[in-house]
Amino acid sequence: MARNNDTRERVLGTAAALFQRQGYSGTGLNQVLAESNAPKGSLYFHFPGGKEQLAAEAIARSGGELGERIAAVVRDAPGPRAALAGIAALFADNLVVSDFHGGCPVATVALEAAADSEPIRASCDLTYTAWLDGLALALSRWGVAAPAAAPLATLIVSSLQGAILLAKVRHDTAALHEVGDQLGTLIEQTVSAR
Repeated sequence: MARNNDTRERVLGTAAALFQRQGYSGTGLNQVLAESNAPKGSLYFHFPGGKEQLAAEAIARSGGELGERIAAVVRDAPGPRAALAGIAALFADNLVVSDFHGGCPVATVALEAAADSEPIRASCDLTYTAWLDGLALALSRWGVAAPAAAPLATLIVSSLQGAILLAKVRHDTAALHEVGDQLGTLIEQTVSAR
């Protein structure tokens, strides 16, 4: 049983990395199997729903892992400015380490496949919702009024997603750091205006 779980985890991890780098259409199941060193029959044994199930689970996994890293940055930051700078740095570091092939583990597949696949759309939505809920809670702890916390969390995630795209296109992470800094300033102004 442990061996089956090892194979499943290996396939899932490999698929998550490939989907993030190459997108849904650009990632073939044979490539996933080859790079994860998994036997052919293991894919449909572990993922009877095929590529669609694999993608949905890979997004949930990689998005959840990033969500945990974001939560740790927010938890350890002394305030909103440092937290937003830290989150921007997470995305920037991922871009640099991947030579600008990485980015957000959710966005690449969401942009390409969410409109055509309910399981993928739902997985992307659940992942983004978890990030938004965590940020809204942090914003409330920092003194943002409850009615403004959720919309401000949406602004943060949306702004960072756009900054990731600009950074990828420009091969320069400056947009991420600028957006993180501006969002930190906005939050501080929102709190001080209360």
